[in-house]
Amino acid sequence: MNRRGVQRFRQALISTVGSVKIKLVLGFCIGFTLIALAGRASGFMGWTSHSTSLERYSGSSKGYAIVMNTWKRYDLLKQSISHYSRCPRLDSIHIVWSEPSPPSDSLKKFLYHIIELNTRDGRQVKLKFDINKEDSLNNRFKEIPDLETDAVFSIDDDVIFPCSSVEFAFDVWQSASDTMVGFVPRMHWVDPTNGHMDHYIYGGWWSVWWTGTYSMVLSKAAFFHKKYLKLYTNEMPASIKDFITKNRNCEDIAMSFLVANVTGAPPIWVKGKIFEIGSTGISSSGGHIEKRTHCVDRFAAEFGRMPLVPTSVKAVDSRNIWFW
Repeated sequence: MNRRGVQRFRQALISTVGSVKIKLVLGFCIGFTLIALAGRASGFMGWTSHSTSLERYSGSSKGYAIVMNTWKRYDLLKQSISHYSRCPRLDSIHIVWSEPSPPSDSLKKFLYHIIELNTRDGRQVKLKFDINKEDSLNNRFKEIPDLETDAVFSIDDDVIFPCSSVEFAFDVWQSASDTMVGFVPRMHWVDPTNGHMDHYIYGGWWSVWWTGTYSMVLSKAAFFHKKYLKLYTNEMPASIKDFITKNRNCEDIAMSFLVANVTGAPPIWVKGKIFEIGSTGISSSGGHIEKRTHCVDRFAAEFGRMPLVPTSVKAVDSRNIWFW
């Protein structure tokens, strides 16, 4: 073979190898995309889907209790109980009932039936109504003497998270069981318009989004240890609880203060997809930020210091997202 023939052979070989490399890269990209899409498929189905990946948790002997606050929204209560009773490691559901009349027999019958239908896989989920004589937001943090799990998932009746998100947050909480682990972050900062360092401003979601910093996770969707129910019931200053009862606001901020005061550590924000099935709440009322700012200021004065600790850490389940 002459020199020109050898050069042509080399060029053909290089071209063939390059083509094979390109095909391999394209094939890998397509395969990765298909795998990622398959993994995300359950997320596209919304909160009613039940991922088979959750089956790995079914053997866990120690789970968590849901403490659900409700008030005359029976359709939302039924919807929430129907959903959360399917979560694999759920041990019990405690409904915080503060209405003047006890729950109707028809409501109890419906909820017990739903739980029975959703636990035919061998799990046993207990349902209990915690009846309160007084209508107060403090009731959601009353001590529950017969609570069998250390973990409490505090949730409102109009908020739905996929079971996969709840189970992941439970895993995160188990790694730091003294702190609060939740889905709804909020923040505070020193009021720059005031000459003193003991006046603060409450920051809502957009403040968290803009700064990437938070110092609270709201108890409308958060895990914490059951010991904090006892501390809230017995150690929270009566003046703070009276203020909460009178103003029907800020019990979640008070719990954040209590936990931070004990731990000296920040909470942990867990990324999760939220479905709000209710219409409006306290946060939609006029002057909401101003009222919450007043709570932060007042509670800091009652505690004698600012216990809340800012952080920018966020827990993300990397198995279910492409970019993290």
